[in-house]
Amino acid sequence: MFQLHPTLAKDTFLVGDFPLSTVRLMNDCQFPWLILVPRVSGIKEIYELSAADQVQFLRESSWVSSQMAKIFGADKMNVAALGNQVPQLHFHHIVRYQNDAAWPNPVWGRPAMPYTQEVLSHMQQTLMMALRGHHQMPFDWKMDV
Repeated sequence: MFQLHPTLAKDTFLVGDFPLSTVRLMNDCQFPWLILVPRVSGIKEIYELSAADQVQFLRESSWVSSQMAKIFGADKMNVAALGNQVPQLHFHHIVRYQNDAAWPNPVWGRPAMPYTQEVLSHMQQTLMMALRGHHQMPFDWKMDV
């Protein structure tokens, strides 16, 4: 049975689920930052997923990136799977701007600025609308806020 790694559970908020993956919002208001985690037990690397799940995971990741870039007007989307501290397979999707707090360096290792409840609520609603895509969503999106 799938269980989210404790660090991801502690550092993120649930946004919703795609057919394969759960979508989590990183608790750092400096960057629009989603984490996509396939709901498959014991997976550390993308090659460990079945061929069909690899395709689905990349479709979901591409959808997340395209919608975030569009809704937040990204200068660049950073998409990464590191796993040095959290071995469970997960992709970070981070909107970057040339004037953000870390540009041009990576966001890793910077102190997080947690969301206030009001901003968190607004961000979750914004993400819900963006990830639904209104008319272009290639699969069902279930919002769990």
